[in-house]
Amino acid sequence: MLILAGTVRLPPENLPAARPVIARMVAASRAEPGCIAYSFAEDLEEPGLLRIFEVFRNREAQQAHAASQHMKDWRATWEDLGIGDKQIIHYEVSATSEG
Repeated sequence: MLILAGTVRLPPENLPAARPVIARMVAASRAEPGCIAYSFAEDLEEPGLLRIFEVFRNREAQQAHAASQHMKDWRATWEDLGIGDKQIIHYEVSATSEG
C-alpha cells in the first residue's frame, strides 16, 4: 500500500473557481481501480491551504493515477488557479491494523 499526504496552496480568492475543478479530479481519482482513498480538504486555519490524503493499492496504481488524463487536465489548471507550493510525502506501508 502507498499513502501520499501533503499540501498545495493557492490564493484564497481562487478557491471558488478551484472547487469544481478539484471535485472532478477527486471523483475521477476515486473511480480508479487501485485507489483506496483520495481526498482534498481546505485547512480551516489557513485560507488557500489544501490538505491532500491519498491511498493506493500499490506503487503501480499510484503511477497509473499520476499518468491519467484527469491528472494531466488537473495539472493544466494550476497556473490559472495559482496553485503552487506543493508538498507531498510518499509512505510505503507493509502492514496495517485497525485499533
